[in-house]
Amino acid sequence: MRNFEIKRKTNETDIKLFLELDGQGEYSVSTGCAFLDHMLCLFARHGKFNLSVECNGDTDIDFHHTTEDIGICLGLAFKEALGDKKGIRRYGSSILPMDEALSMTAVDFSGRSFFKCDLNLKAAKVGDFDTELAHEFFQAFASNAGATLHVKQLAGENAHHVLECVFKGVAVAVRQAVEIDPRFANEIPSTKGVL
Repeated sequence: MRNFEIKRKTNETDIKLFLELDGQGEYSVSTGCAFLDHMLCLFARHGKFNLSVECNGDTDIDFHHTTEDIGICLGLAFKEALGDKKGIRRYGSSILPMDEALSMTAVDFSGRSFFKCDLNLKAAKVGDFDTELAHEFFQAFASNAGATLHVKQLAGENAHHVLECVFKGVAVAVRQAVEIDPRFANEIPSTKGVL
């Protein structure tokens, strides 16, 4: 089973997260931020990952620490669940629509962390969620997963639609990348022999 459970406690957040890569898209998410809950549920469902997240954070301040620290934990869970990455496809990409919004995502589980984000969000908040925190989430995810992640907004006016489009698009691309390629199930997908 390719899964991992992480518990991480700081002065700002207390997080318990479980990830199963080869799941059915089942989820249980409680972060204290309804919009972030919604995005993580979408990520699990469209990536077909089983995901459980419980977070108690300093949400009386704002959702910054909660969002970033969950990104850290999710990235670490992917890194550990992938192990030596033998047999994975390694790369994934998507162009995904959500009503008027359109996003492009590309990911490489290379072991090299890099994040490039090109979003033009027209609203500073969706509900009580600061839209700029999406960048913090994916930056933390890519850094801790050891992944190269590119996210680009191609179209969209409604910030909720754009962010939903991005979370779904990242989920689809990540799902492709972490899938086992049955033709090369015993190979590391690199000429180096190590990822």
